[in-house]
Amino acid sequence: MAAATAPAEQTPKTSPAPVPFDFSQPPVIEGFDPLPRVKDETFKEKFLRKTKENPFVPLGCLGTAGALMYGLRAFHQGKTRQSQLLMRGRIFAQGFTVCAIIFGVFTTALKPKQ
Repeated sequence: MAAATAPAEQTPKTSPAPVPFDFSQPPVIEGFDPLPRVKDETFKEKFLRKTKENPFVPLGCLGTAGALMYGLRAFHQGKTRQSQLLMRGRIFAQGFTVCAIIFGVFTTALKPKQ
């Protein structure tokens, strides 16, 4: 008896599923054209540029930190009156810093685009 051989079943060849994202490239968003970056800034360059734009914010931060450190030192030494005055000075310096930030935001918003 001859054994009947069944024809080999052929599996349909399917193409691999398309990859929705190419993670090596930024996503393409229809109608959005990002501005090309002229040059990446280092931390130091950005800090210096921002300080030149609004010099009162770093001064307020330094004043806040100085009053805090000196006030904590006075508190540790037991000089409660001086400590209280320095903590009030810290609050004043924080308020100055917040006002400087708000002023900087408004001046940046009102400055004409170049």
